[in-house]
Amino acid sequence: MKKIFVGLFLCLTIFPTFGQKTSVIDNKAIKFEITQNNDSINFIVVDTVLIQKKPVFLWCQGSRAYPLFVKNENDEIWMFGGGISNFDISSITKHYHLVVISMPKTPIVANEKDLREFEWISPNPEHRSDFFKADYLENYVERANIVLAFLREQSWVDNSKLVVAGHSQGARIAPQIAFNNKNVTHLGLFAANPFGRINQLVRQAKKDAENGKTTWEDAEKIIEDWYNLYKSANNPQEIEKYPYLIPWKSFSEPCIEALVKINIPIYLACGTADVTSDFCDLVPLYFIRENKDNLTLKRYFNLEHNFFEIDENGVPDWNKPHWMEVMNEFVKWTNEEF
Repeated sequence: MKKIFVGLFLCLTIFPTFGQKTSVIDNKAIKFEITQNNDSINFIVVDTVLIQKKPVFLWCQGSRAYPLFVKNENDEIWMFGGGISNFDISSITKHYHLVVISMPKTPIVANEKDLREFEWISPNPEHRSDFFKADYLENYVERANIVLAFLREQSWVDNSKLVVAGHSQGARIAPQIAFNNKNVTHLGLFAANPFGRINQLVRQAKKDAENGKTTWEDAEKIIEDWYNLYKSANNPQEIEKYPYLIPWKSFSEPCIEALVKINIPIYLACGTADVTSDFCDLVPLYFIRENKDNLTLKRYFNLEHNFFEIDENGVPDWNKPHWMEVMNEFVKWTNEEF
C-alpha cells in the first residue's frame, strides 16, 4: 500500500444552498465536502492542482462501508479510494478528473483498527444503523447527482464528456445515474448483475450444487433462506425493526429494462469465473430484441468478481490481479469514436 499524509486545508463557500470544504491529501487527491440539508457528501478528485480542464470520470464503488482512506496506529494513511488503488490511475487522469464519492455515513478516513473484513465498524451502534438507512439505490443516485451538478459549475471541468462507471453494487448505481442524468455520455459496468442481488445469490447456491461444492439438499436450504430474507426485506414492519434489510430490498430490484432504454455507449465487463457473468451473457439478448447496438460486452476468461485469476480449484490467486488491464481497456474505449 502507498502511504498518504494529510496536507493543506482550505475552506470556501460556493452556492447559497451548499457549504463546501476542500483539503489536499499527500499531493495526490483533493477531498471535497459538500453540506446540504444538515448532511455531508465527501468525495475526492485525484489531482493536486485543479487547473487543467478535463472531463469527469465518476467511479461508483462496490458495497460495504469502506472508507476512502485508512490510517494505521502510526498515523500513516493509505488510499483505497473505492477500489481505484487497483487501477493504473495515471492512465485515467491523463484524460479525466477521476472522482470517487465516499460511502454514506462513513468517515472518509478511518482507523485500521475499526475495520472488519473490508468494512468500517463504528464504535457507536447507532452509526451502523444510520449507514443501513442510507444504503439504498436512490440515495446513492441523488448524492452522485449533487456532486455532478457541483462539478459542472467548475472552471476546470470539461462538460463535453462525462464518464460514469461502477463495480459490483456500483454497477447497479451507475446505470441509474446514467438513466436519470442526461449529461452522462459513457457508461461502464464491471462485474454487474442487472437482474438483482438476491437473484445472484440464489444462482450461486445452485451453481455450488452443480459443481459439487455442496449437496443439492444444502443448496435447497440455502436458497430457501434467501427467499425468506427477501420476504423480510419486502415487509415494511421487518424493515422498521431491522434496517440492514433496506439494501437487500433496494439492490435486489432488476434494472435490465432501464438499462436497455439508455442510448449512450455502454461497456459491460465481466470475469467468466464470476457468477455475475452468467447474467452479463444475457444482457445482449435484450439489446438485440430492441435493435440496439450501443452495448459492448467484454469477457475476461478465468477471472473472478474482482478480476483476479483463479487456480485449478476455482480459488482466487491474489498474486495475479488484472484490474489495471481491465480498466485501461475501458479508458481506451471511452476515447473511441462512436
